[in-house]
Amino acid sequence: MLISIVAPCYNEEDVIERFHDHVQRVAEELLPRGHDMEFVYVDDGSRDRTLAVLMRLAAQDSRVRYVSFSRNFGKEAALLAGLHHASGDCVVVMDSDLQHPPELITRMVDLREQGFDQVIAKRTRSGDKVLRTVTARLYYRFVNRLVDVELVDGAGDFRLLSRRVVDAVLSLSEYNRFSKGLFAWVGFAATTFEYENAVREHGRSSWSLRGLLNYGIDGLLSFNNRPLRAALYLGMALLLCAGLYTAWIVGAALVNGVQTPGYVTVITAVTALSGVQMTMLGVIGEYTGRIYYEAKRRPHFLVKATNVRRVEDLIP
Repeated sequence: MLISIVAPCYNEEDVIERFHDHVQRVAEELLPRGHDMEFVYVDDGSRDRTLAVLMRLAAQDSRVRYVSFSRNFGKEAALLAGLHHASGDCVVVMDSDLQHPPELITRMVDLREQGFDQVIAKRTRSGDKVLRTVTARLYYRFVNRLVDVELVDGAGDFRLLSRRVVDAVLSLSEYNRFSKGLFAWVGFAATTFEYENAVREHGRSSWSLRGLLNYGIDGLLSFNNRPLRAALYLGMALLLCAGLYTAWIVGAALVNGVQTPGYVTVITAVTALSGVQMTMLGVIGEYTGRIYYEAKRRPHFLVKATNVRRVEDLIP
C-alpha cells in the first residue's frame, strides 16, 4: 500500500526538516510490512525560506513532492492541492509543525487495514486554556444542532483517508471549503481514537482570533440554511408582535384618547428592530457572498513552483 503524507506548510522553515525526519522514520518502520510512502508538501505562499527547504528535501529524497502557491491562499486551498497531487492508496493529512505526532501514522495504518475508510485522530484538550476549551465545547454543541453533518470536538484535519474518500472529497468542487465538514459529509466507514495534545515545537500558530471566528462561521454556514430559516421565523415573529402592539396602541387610543408619552418605547423598539434587521441582512449577505464566489469559478489556488511535471493537473 502506498501512503501519501499531505502536509500544508506556512512559514515552517525551522521545523519542516525535523518533521520530514520524523515521517521518514515512520516510513522505514512500515516498509517491512509492504507499505511505501510519498511526501506531498504544499507551501501556502510562505514568506520565509520554506520553499527553499522543500526544494532541498526533494533533491535529497525522490519521494518528496512540493507545490508552492503564488501567494497565501489559506489552509483549505493547501489541503485541496495536496489531495489533488496525492497518488497513494490512502492519504494521511497532517500539519507540518509536529503538533500532529507522526508516530500515530502507524496506528492509523493498522486501523485502515481493518477496513476503515477514515481514521480520525481526535486530540484531547489537556493543556488548553480553560476559556478556549469551554468556548470550543459550546461552539460544537451549538453547531451540531444546526448543521447537516456531525462535527466532533477535537477531531480536525489529522486523519487517514482511503482512496475512495479522497476521490469523493475531490469531486466536491465548491469554492468555499470547510474540509472538516466535507470529510464528515462524504461518510464511509470511520473510526476515531484520542491522542494527547502536542506542543508546537517552533514559532506561533498563524491562527488569530479573527481567523478562528471566520473558520467557525464557515463551519456554521457551509452545511445548512437554517440561519436563513431562523431569519424568516424571526421576521414573522416580529411581524406578529408589531401587529399585536399596533392593535394595543389603537385600542388604547380609542379608549383613553391620544397620549403624547411613549418616546422611550418608540426609540427602544426602533433600535431593537434595526439591530434585528441588520443581523438578518448580514446572514442573507453571507449566503449571497458565497453564491457570488461560486459563480465566478476562480481556481482555488495558483502554483508558483513545483516539481510536479504537469502543473495544470493540480488546478481544479
